[in-house]
Amino acid sequence: MTRRHFRVMLLAVAGLSFTASLVSAQLLPRTVAEPPAKLEIRAKPIEAFDPREPQRTQFGPLVFRGGLELTSPNKHFGGLSGIRVAASGSFLSITDKAHWLRGRIVYRGNAPVGIADAEVAPMLYSDGRPITARGWYDTEALSEDGGYAYVALERVHRILKFDYGKRGLLARATLVPAPPELRKLPSNKGIECLVAAPKGTPVGGALIAISERGLDANKNIRGFLIGGPKPGVFAVKPSDDFDVVDCVLTPDSNLLILERHFSWRRGVAMRLRRVALSDVVPGAVLEGSTLISADMGFQIDNMEGMSVHRSANGETVLTLVSDDNFSIIQRTILLQFTLLDQ
Repeated sequence: MTRRHFRVMLLAVAGLSFTASLVSAQLLPRTVAEPPAKLEIRAKPIEAFDPREPQRTQFGPLVFRGGLELTSPNKHFGGLSGIRVAASGSFLSITDKAHWLRGRIVYRGNAPVGIADAEVAPMLYSDGRPITARGWYDTEALSEDGGYAYVALERVHRILKFDYGKRGLLARATLVPAPPELRKLPSNKGIECLVAAPKGTPVGGALIAISERGLDANKNIRGFLIGGPKPGVFAVKPSDDFDVVDCVLTPDSNLLILERHFSWRRGVAMRLRRVALSDVVPGAVLEGSTLISADMGFQIDNMEGMSVHRSANGETVLTLVSDDNFSIIQRTILLQFTLLDQ
């Protein structure tokens, strides 16, 4: 073997070793997450909830504050399925493709007029990789409690806990122990409503979880109290073919349940029901009262996310967002209402 041939062989071996190292590095779980990416969100104001009566602002106990139609050139924007909004306007949202979206609502008076400081990032599991690497997506419900964010995955029937208060969008998920019955829900009818019950209430410390349309033997929609002093199952009585898509707990301890109906004949509709938190106990069948019902004559789309907060002047503010399913024929809209005391 000549010296030249020997050098060629060494280079070839070195090249193979380098290539093998690259391949091995790609196969290893990523332990350092990429930083969140900034994105532009464009906002078109929605000035009337009912375009047929543009001067009307009150709809039952809800007073329309304003809304936005949102678009972005970023491919990860869309599919909003849960949101939590603070009095400052800052918000945390999730997409059904397992991404966080956070930003700040800009106001003119009480009306939302834009979105600022928006960032997007994939949800991470405890190994540092996106949860989609495990085949997990369809992230449909969001709740926050004491610096932790809880996210429910509809198709695989799991609930994840993120230390969002410490790590923000780089938080890594751990699994929340869940009852066996939750894992038996239909594939595309899993948990859509998730609320952490505050301490000092009869179910304080529990996660309240309601499925989209996982029916029990009596054809009622299954709900779960996970953890807390009184874990167990309950149900929500369905009507008019509406499905559960989100829920929140108001400052005066009422559970608001957001529902959605869709058919090719009637199109999409939304409904909001109110139930006393004290009624949410194992074995209960919840029905409550209807606060608002709206069809496509109003400024709605596929409304799937909801939040509640107290404003600086003490008003109870509801925020609703729609899931456009990343479709060009649907819209991402954000609506805000004041909920009047009754």
